[in-house]
Amino acid sequence: MQTLVLKRPVIAVAGSSGKTTTKEMIASILKRQWKIYKSIANRNNRQHLSHHAKQIRPFHRAVVLEYGMSAPGHLRRSCKIIKPNMAVITMIGTAHIGNMGGSVKKLIKAKSELIANMKQSGTLFLNNDDIQSKGLNTKKFTGKIVTVGIKNAADYHAYNLRTGQQGMFFEINLAGNSQELYIPILGIHNVYNALLAVAVSDCLGFSSEQIREGLKKYKKLHGRLRVFNLKNNVCLIDDTFNANPNSVKTAIDVLGQKGAGKNIAILGSMSELGSYSQRGHKQVGRYLADKNVDYLYTYGRGAKIIGKAAIAHGFPAVKVMHSSQRQVLHKKIKKNIERGATILVKGSHNIMMNKTVKFIKNAK
Repeated sequence: MQTLVLKRPVIAVAGSSGKTTTKEMIASILKRQWKIYKSIANRNNRQHLSHHAKQIRPFHRAVVLEYGMSAPGHLRRSCKIIKPNMAVITMIGTAHIGNMGGSVKKLIKAKSELIANMKQSGTLFLNNDDIQSKGLNTKKFTGKIVTVGIKNAADYHAYNLRTGQQGMFFEINLAGNSQELYIPILGIHNVYNALLAVAVSDCLGFSSEQIREGLKKYKKLHGRLRVFNLKNNVCLIDDTFNANPNSVKTAIDVLGQKGAGKNIAILGSMSELGSYSQRGHKQVGRYLADKNVDYLYTYGRGAKIIGKAAIAHGFPAVKVMHSSQRQVLHKKIKKNIERGATILVKGSHNIMMNKTVKFIKNAK
């Protein structure tokens, strides 16, 4: 198949977490002014890209695509199908690390394939606060590198972050003026996703107002930090679309920031970690032990390790409950849902924690 090379903006969004959210935010802004083509949901493998190549039309002013990777060579082959001239790498975490022999170095090398195989005179967008991203191989890249950040200096720097009921507020300098922007999704990690969308849009000449409106109208996808306000003032956070150590930790942060009463974390196992599985689940348990969480429920073999690690690092053992059967899990949860509780449900897609979300929403 011949590589599709277009002269209009072709934006590839890759990274361990935040790909779909960032892609949707970029698209939401660009749609303010342009007719665009964007990939649906998280359809991001080589087969999907071949389909996208056939669907792009001359009237599409820009193309926004998610580039997935679960093994070395995937990003290189994706660029052979559609060559991007703008590339976003959200962050380097531990998603699919099992396919890299548990090696972060191999993961970074595989992500660097996007940089080596995109248009070399194009624009690359990176998270300047992400330590692992600093290991990406940019030495031979001759295009422009644009950075975003909150902690570190960057081309697009967010400050004065505030958490609202359903989303995040932050300030940024655009066109020489300070602008307050809002995203209708919780989590500091989503501010990074928004910053990348702002950077791409601003580089393409979109106005501050178009950027503000596009972010404000961004539509959250199913199972991605969706907040449901239930009876008895119970708040349910559904983040069940998928899970890896980085995304679970950021979801735990959201729970801690959002909850005002009892904070309950219900965590399912994380898949596709391979030899990194035990280490990754322990990492989450250790992280949770020091956070604003009152009760921990775990479901699945891997998730059991989360509970053990949390206890080993000081989390009260009496507040950790593990279940290997979903019905048992649901009975335990039902006993402990009290007025004003905030509940986070998260786990890998194949663990189907969305069934637990449905149970909690329908609980009497």
